[in-house]
Amino acid sequence: MSSILIIDDEPGIRTVLRDVLEDEGYTVLAAEDGAQGLAELAASSVDLVFLDVWLPNMGGIEVLKRIREQFPDVEVIMISGHANISLAVQATKMGAFDFLEKPLSLDRTMTVVRNAIAIEDLRRENRTLKNSIFIDDRMIGSSPGMEAVRGLIEQAAGSDSRILILGENGTGKELVAREIHARSARAGRPFVELNCAAIPESLIESELFGHEKGAFTSALQRRRGKVEMAHHGTLFLDEIADMSLVTQAKVLRVLQEMRFERVGGEESLSVDVRVISATNKDIGEQIRSGRFREDLFFRINVVPITVPPLRERIEDMPELVDYFMGKFKRPSAMEPKTVSPEGMQLLCAYHWPGNIRELKNFVERINIMAEEPVISASSVKSYLGAPPRQEADGTLSAYAAMTLAEARDSFERDLIAAKLRENGGNISRAADALGVYASNLHSKMKKLKITAEK
Repeated sequence: MSSILIIDDEPGIRTVLRDVLEDEGYTVLAAEDGAQGLAELAASSVDLVFLDVWLPNMGGIEVLKRIREQFPDVEVIMISGHANISLAVQATKMGAFDFLEKPLSLDRTMTVVRNAIAIEDLRRENRTLKNSIFIDDRMIGSSPGMEAVRGLIEQAAGSDSRILILGENGTGKELVAREIHARSARAGRPFVELNCAAIPESLIESELFGHEKGAFTSALQRRRGKVEMAHHGTLFLDEIADMSLVTQAKVLRVLQEMRFERVGGEESLSVDVRVISATNKDIGEQIRSGRFREDLFFRINVVPITVPPLRERIEDMPELVDYFMGKFKRPSAMEPKTVSPEGMQLLCAYHWPGNIRELKNFVERINIMAEEPVISASSVKSYLGAPPRQEADGTLSAYAAMTLAEARDSFERDLIAAKLRENGGNISRAADALGVYASNLHSKMKKLKITAEK
């Protein structure tokens, strides 16, 4: 049942409203002034606020302004015994749902409450639908590795424990995070994602914590950050190991205190978020090399979930292929394409360095390019884009007919392409993995005609 907060300095009003609302089945909280009311909002999940205009210390209009800034999804009904039209207009312009005069009419009050709660329910349903629409893939496969992942999701989803998802690029770490959120008590609340590797270091604090107007040159207005946007919901920090040590320290403080300040701001804001993190890096090695804080690791690693690479769950290949064939079926086709037994053998023999993402791209490509309803082995070879993994004793045979220069170029092309796939098309990270400068890798890619696919 929805939760309602009453902020009014008159004990009689608080008592009457509480009794009426509790009789209707609502959970009711009460505060006698604005500061106490804002503290209740920060500490509890509230759907609707009754707010008196005339309050001691901090007036109701100022409290309304704070609520709109800090808790934008909460509806507010203003109440006053000295109402006037200009005050009602001002409150409405600031985002109040309605304005009621004292003494309160029971029928009018309950009608407004039901309407406000209905709006909040619609907003929550909309968020849930957006989350479900965004997840255009689902977890496929019944291999032991995937069953273990499902079991951990089932166990961890109901709690607010922090989760660290480990796995290579393309294994579906975000899908796991969204599945956890969808199964949690926060499912109707926001799921907010931040890819820590995709945000420049100079901007990541603003992305996380927001900023005040004038905090830096391009800060033309106040902006909410991802942490604030995820209030009462889930914050997914993807590629968290790519954060700088300075940003890691600030994230650690938020996790410890559940408080933060916007960039350029002095006001400390409370937040209630569940944090799920993910990385494709060896986090132990990152800690040993001093690139990741051990204390932050202990904070985020309450429940670790490792998503297996595709090569370790190859028995899921037929089910995965069938799923993606149905997903990418041509609109004009009567039935999805299938893969011949020989073609499936080739798919199962391939190393899949790009994991599920690479398989998804392959199936989409073959649905666009191939005309045959049953994909042959020759078509698999043609559209896979790279040969199956060579065993050690067969490595030289791949270069037997090449000159030394051709063999070198072929090897470098395959290695660079593989590292780019492993690092999600990020040239800087691929260069680090190869032990070369990014500028040198750019030159090699241009010479070998390699493009980085995200």
